Amino acid sequence: MNPWDFAQYSVTPVASLLTRCVASGVLSQEDVDSVPREPHVFSPHLLEAQQLITMERELDKINLEMELLKLEKESADVTHNFYLSQRFTSLQQFTSHLQDVLREQASLRRRLMKPLCQTNLPVEADLHRYVVEVMRMVVDFIENLEAKISTVRSIPTIDDSMSNLNNGVAQLLAQVTEVERLSKQILQWRRQNSSTSINDITA
Repeated sequence: MNPWDFAQYSVTPVASLLTRCVASGVLSQEDVDSVPREPHVFSPHLLEAQQLITMERELDKINLEMELLKLEKESADVTHNFYLSQRFTSLQQFTSHLQDVLREQASLRRRLMKPLCQTNLPVEADLHRYVVEVMRMVVDFIENLEAKISTVRSIPTIDDSMSNLNNGVAQLLAQVTEVERLSKQILQWRRQNSSTSINDITA
């Protein structure tokens, strides 16, 4: 609404206010006459400042939207339905496991309080690390126990194995001797054949 539009009122509110100010001596008639009658009575710098403020607000709004989009992109692998369904399934399995543990809480507590060997073995605190090393050695020994037992069981049969090995070596030597004899016979036969061929040629 333009306060200088006289078509709306016979006496506008602004004119009435200015008349009162002039009558009371707050303003003079010259001051009233010097007021511009155009609608845009503000300085153009004020209009530019208002436009800058509006643009800054719009820019802040756009930056906020960009930040929200970046955050949504970074958390897409977390908020996606596919990953959420997998995590929900894992959570359900974990929850069911916890429920089973809670149902068996009393029996589990009794089992944990019951010693493994029916007796307690108190160990001083400064010896705990040595106990750990001994347990590692025991585990290694148990892992290799089967191979060691097999080795021990094979000790009584070593004599039989050695006798079998000696028999095999003797048989191998006999076969080598036989091969040498046959090779000598073959060489002798070749020499005889070659000499016979030479005599036939000279004759």
